[in-house]
Amino acid sequence: MISSQKEQSLRDKMKALGIYESDMEEHFVRSSGKGGQHVNKTSTCVYLLHKPTGLSVKCQEDRSQAVNRFLARRLLTEKIQQQVLGIKTAARQLSEKIRRQKRRRSRRAKEKMLADKRHQSEKKQTRRFKGDGE
Repeated sequence: MISSQKEQSLRDKMKALGIYESDMEEHFVRSSGKGGQHVNKTSTCVYLLHKPTGLSVKCQEDRSQAVNRFLARRLLTEKIQQQVLGIKTAARQLSEKIRRQKRRRSRRAKEKMLADKRHQSEKKQTRRFKGDGE
């Protein structure tokens, strides 16, 4: 279960962003994946739609519907906060960092490849047959 402090902090965050329960459409669907018979019998997956922004979230992290409701609301709040305030989430910052690292790595790989080609051509230059005129 989720502690009352976490629920209260989420409610405060939602209130600060102007997200109201009346603006959300909530559906419960059957989850997929691990969980066995329990998952097949109960609708624990939570689907939330925020009507004013059109953002939607689907959460099936836990076997408990209550936990999934909390997590879905938290995800939706983060999405709306990111959209409204333009704040980059930690996950987005990490993905951008990895993208930069890969770009840097590919640049280094290209430089190395060109250096190898240059070295190879120099080796071939030394092997060339030099005729009488040269």
